[in-house]
Amino acid sequence: MLLVIDVGNTNTVLGLYDGDKLVHDWRIRTESDHTIDEYGVLILNLYHSSRLKLNEIKAVKAIIISCVVPPMLNILEPLCVKYFNVKPLIVGPGIKTGMPIFYDNPREVGADRIVNAVAAFDKYRKESIIVDFGTATTFDYISAKGEYMGGCIAPGIVISSEALFERASKLPRVEFSRPKTVITKDTISAMQAGIMFGYAGLVDGIVERMKAEVKSKPLVIATGGLAKVVAPETKCIDKIEEMLTLEGLRIIYKLNVKQ
Repeated sequence: MLLVIDVGNTNTVLGLYDGDKLVHDWRIRTESDHTIDEYGVLILNLYHSSRLKLNEIKAVKAIIISCVVPPMLNILEPLCVKYFNVKPLIVGPGIKTGMPIFYDNPREVGADRIVNAVAAFDKYRKESIIVDFGTATTFDYISAKGEYMGGCIAPGIVISSEALFERASKLPRVEFSRPKTVITKDTISAMQAGIMFGYAGLVDGIVERMKAEVKSKPLVIATGGLAKVVAPETKCIDKIEEMLTLEGLRIIYKLNVKQ
């Protein structure tokens, strides 16, 4: 079995593959101050809670990690060796992705952005824009030839709502949910409307500008933890692929390891 791990600034997502089939996935908080053993126990508990047996844990013969939080690699790399007896493959410079990266400095591109691009092109084989709703919201353009051409980065929706709470003394922290109307009659609903519909407008606006710049109509794919919540409020999202990053990790692993 293959264990794939995507480490984001806020959450870490893990997926367990049996061949090409995703059999389990988990989402946990990214905590760079945890010890190796704390994370090891947490992952083993996730296994047990999913009713996986010890022999299925031992069945993990390979691990691949994409990480945008460098200190986490100091935890996860030795964890993989200690708890799974596996040296993980790390997505980074020098790894095969099968995708040309047209960026001024390819080392600056977040591993998750490349992994998403690989998965999207592998599945749809067409020009696309990937919108990843994470701690930051990233917009990445993939050409019809399967080339990573670049994109842009906006503050994530959680960052934006937290900034509103922290910087405006009379505004409360609110739950992120869809209000019934845009014109609201209470403060909490007003904030929810501004966050939800304002963010949907941000996504539509950036995608529209990207389409105008490339003079075409690429497929627009949403992924990330909040994709299912925000995407229905937009006009531009064509597909929602919640497990896009995990799929990309599986594909990249196969490219780099002889089967």
